[in-house]
Amino acid sequence: MLRVAVLRQSHTGAAAGTMTGVPTVSFSELRQLLASGRARLFDVRSREEAAAGTIPGALNIPVSELEMALNMDPAAFQTSYCAEKPKLEDKNLIFFCQMGRRGLQATQLAQGLGYTGARNYAGAYKEWLEKEG
Repeated sequence: MLRVAVLRQSHTGAAAGTMTGVPTVSFSELRQLLASGRARLFDVRSREEAAAGTIPGALNIPVSELEMALNMDPAAFQTSYCAEKPKLEDKNLIFFCQMGRRGLQATQLAQGLGYTGARNYAGAYKEWLEKEG
């Protein structure tokens, strides 16, 4: 099946597929990236929200501690989160929350710290639950 993508320019000059200039990932793209093992997923909701359900394979780092976590040395990150710290050059570091706002904030924060592959799953857990639930 051939899929044609059309980029539209908004009044801010940002192409479709971005949210306020932040790269985003769609539901179908996220599913493909996860199936092929080409994405790392970060749930930036609270621990309580994540404990109630999350996207399989996601690492929970609440947005309130994300900056501290991404500034940790790799050993401290491993100890705190039982996972390897992402590298600045890693591609497809996908951040999400419940509705989209905290995921956007987290993506912007990661980009500001030099994580060039940071992307926001704008559909957030709400969309994932509706489609995969």
